[in-house]
Amino acid sequence: MDRIIERPRYFSRIQPFIDKPLVKVLTGVRRCGKSTILQQLQEVIRAGSADPQVFAMNFESADGLHITDAAALLRRIEAENLNKNTRAYFFFDEIQQVADWEKAINAIRVDYDADIYVTGSNSRMLSGDLTTHLAGRYVEFLIQPFSFAEFVELHRQSDRTLSEHFQHFVQFGGFPALKYFNLDREPSLDYLDSVYNSVVLKDVIEYHQIRDVDIFHRIVGYCFANIGKTFSAQSLVRFFKSEGRTVSVDTVLNYLEFCVNAFLIYRVPRFDIAGKARLRATEKYYAVDHGFRETLGLSNQADIELTLENIVCVELLARGYEVSVGRAGAREIDFIARKGSDTEYFQVSYLLGSQNTVDREFGAFRGVTDNFPKTVLSMDQFDMSRDGIQHKNIIEWLVEPSPLHS
Repeated sequence: MDRIIERPRYFSRIQPFIDKPLVKVLTGVRRCGKSTILQQLQEVIRAGSADPQVFAMNFESADGLHITDAAALLRRIEAENLNKNTRAYFFFDEIQQVADWEKAINAIRVDYDADIYVTGSNSRMLSGDLTTHLAGRYVEFLIQPFSFAEFVELHRQSDRTLSEHFQHFVQFGGFPALKYFNLDREPSLDYLDSVYNSVVLKDVIEYHQIRDVDIFHRIVGYCFANIGKTFSAQSLVRFFKSEGRTVSVDTVLNYLEFCVNAFLIYRVPRFDIAGKARLRATEKYYAVDHGFRETLGLSNQADIELTLENIVCVELLARGYEVSVGRAGAREIDFIARKGSDTEYFQVSYLLGSQNTVDREFGAFRGVTDNFPKTVLSMDQFDMSRDGIQHKNIIEWLVEPSPLHS
């Protein structure tokens, strides 16, 4: 029997909205665990009520494939003869497969005493007509692949040390179904390749009817090879020109936007701390899961600095922070993490192996004059905290209990 990993950081956010008149929308890349969370929510509701009315459908299953538009979905629900005067719970998995799904959701809200939960693998489902039909009536929860702490929990019955777990996590990332391959390299990469191709094909190429597929793959490959590096659309245009290919700035921007919408990559804005203004010319991109880099022929171990930065970025997002890259004068701070009125600053380094590296990483905070926490994360085992700036081992930081941040 499969072990189900509890994901309290998501449940703690969703649970206060159970039985509230808001549509709960779970978004995230394909195969990150949204369906499992949806099933767990059903179990919570069934356990908390005596014989509750529950209607659940996965639109990528055999039962849901034939339902392609809002009218068909409403007919299917009507056939269930649910009592419209008694609370009914609706669970719709991968609802973006249904044309005009937001009209169906709005009709269910009107006709039933409904508590509604949906999942989707494209952020565009939260734009356009949805804002018209459900404006102010939904709440979104971004679901990530497993964090390192969840990865360790999944494999805790093995005799691996925490450091050995991290070596595997660096290589393969956190997609839940990797558990079936016992961390064997070849089948694990084959699985990651299938997930990557599914996202790219279904949620980007087919969804947006991309014609120049080769250019698209090259742009995505460039982005994954340069995670955490500042680059502009214009720099990509110049790169392709050097290879004898003509690509417009608009094409580059559109293709990157498509990948962001499919949760393949995250776009992280840059922020001028002194001027308190967003820097629009250049942004940074990070992979939703660094394991995808290995499927593209890139090495996470060879690019360990980039990989660690990617891991920290995604972890901060999973902890519920808004993340940006900071600039303080001539210095750049890897991440500003904001949640409500709280702010934290983070620098990420592989090893603080020389005095120059120590001065660079700790010195990045010199232009920051506020009193919010500042932390340098690295693989070093010894605590090098100084001048009010914390230093933490990155593995220990990733697994430390953080109930307020979960």
